[in-house]
Amino acid sequence: MAAGRDAVRMSDEEIASFLASQLKVQVATLGPEGWPHLTTLFYVYDEGQIAWWTYARSQKVLNLRRDPRLSVLVESGDDYDQLRGVSMQGTARLVEDYDSIATIGAAVVSAMAGGVDLGELGDQIVAAQATKRVGVVFEPTRVMSWDHTKMSAPPGPKGGTHEGQG
Repeated sequence: MAAGRDAVRMSDEEIASFLASQLKVQVATLGPEGWPHLTTLFYVYDEGQIAWWTYARSQKVLNLRRDPRLSVLVESGDDYDQLRGVSMQGTARLVEDYDSIATIGAAVVSAMAGGVDLGELGDQIVAAQATKRVGVVFEPTRVMSWDHTKMSAPPGPKGGTHEGQG
């Protein structure tokens, strides 16, 4: 039986399934003075990549133009034994052609709507925003993961288990 970090590490398939099931990513870029600039964005996971769109004049885009390195975190769970997450380091590829930005934007808008095709309304939202935004495709170089649902609770008094302990 694996111990420690190995016991909670996700497989590649589990990571892909987890990333595909979530909506929000925390993104840390490097600000002009070297301090982390942290934001949360809605994203899509497609063909093994995380992508989002954001305003072209945002601080995170200015940071990425200067230094494309970033860290991202996707996590879930409210109690210790429910915590799951994927933390990655890598680089950003900025997407600046309208059609590609609109494609990313349409996927993000659909994901935010629960996967529902919003039809003409969705097209209008994307068309109104795509000229102001850039797409970002995250290219990971290091991936760390954890899934505390894989842990069994430690034995409690008289052979029972502790509930809600973390």
